[in-house]
Amino acid sequence: MVRPTMEDVALRAGVSRALVSLVMRGSPKVSELRRSAVLKAAEELGYSPHAMARSLASRTSTVLGVMVSDLHNAFFAEVVDGIDEVAREQGFDVIINTGGRSPARERRALDSLLSFRPAGLILLSPVVPATAISKAAEQLPVVLVARSSRVSTVDTVNDDGEVGARLAVDHLVSLGHQRIAHLDGGEGTQAGPRRRGYVAAMESHGLVPQVVSSEYTDAAGARAIRSLISDRVLPTAILSCNDFNAVGAISALEDAGLRVPGDVSVVGYDNTSLAALRHVSLTTIDQPRAEFGRLAAGALLQRVREERTEPVRHLLTPSLVVRNTTAPPATSRRTADFEAKSAERRSRDQEHGGLR
Repeated sequence: MVRPTMEDVALRAGVSRALVSLVMRGSPKVSELRRSAVLKAAEELGYSPHAMARSLASRTSTVLGVMVSDLHNAFFAEVVDGIDEVAREQGFDVIINTGGRSPARERRALDSLLSFRPAGLILLSPVVPATAISKAAEQLPVVLVARSSRVSTVDTVNDDGEVGARLAVDHLVSLGHQRIAHLDGGEGTQAGPRRRGYVAAMESHGLVPQVVSSEYTDAAGARAIRSLISDRVLPTAILSCNDFNAVGAISALEDAGLRVPGDVSVVGYDNTSLAALRHVSLTTIDQPRAEFGRLAAGALLQRVREERTEPVRHLLTPSLVVRNTTAPPATSRRTADFEAKSAERRSRDQEHGGLR
């Protein structure tokens, strides 16, 4: 079926194409009689203007571009829900793409979004260099979520990661844990504040920090746990850099025959829908994801409408959500038994390897 065009609408309504264009843009320069005729013709033909074509014709876009860091992480989907809510209320559409946590791919994704000539951009936890963000902000309004910026033309929405990490450590210490490791977010955005908060909280309790290099993925969480088990330095509690990482850590612990929280307690970060699933029931640090999206969209539309020029720096306070993956530390007997069995297995493997 051929999609009706603006010319088809003009022919049906008996008016010029230029007048149809004015009606579709909501121009006040059209009489109510002609506006009604055009809208009736458009409805009869099933015509709806293409958002990009409309923005090119009017030079006023009603599209907001959103770049998501990782499509696999529920955190970003929940932020987008908040963005979409505000955008629709204000008559804007949202187009989304992803950079897959790769700086090179994010540059291409950013260029792709700019080619649609959106009214503005919201970048969710981008890893693209700051210079690329500044360059984009020279062309149109930009808001960053889960990343900081000092550029005056760029607005930001973040949580206080240092506070969030402190809440997690304080909770674990209150349960009696002393050996608490942090699987960090590596070079990822907001990994620094969470790492600093963890270290400061551990030191304030007179405990020795144990930062384990990791990433914001389930696979990275599993790898970090396997490394700890291999090195025989398994703590009694884990603070993961996000919920996704925590789920990977729990999976690796259970694969190794350890119980969560019976042998090792685990705390995530984000409080995504994944954490609330009954079979996961993850203790985690809550970030108001949808509120992030609403604040980001609101800040962007203020810039689009030229309602302000000063930067906005939203910093939300996280909170602790206690579920079923944290408990007081078990007696050391089970962990000692596990380590003895692991050593016995390694010894057998070495003997068998020597015989071969």
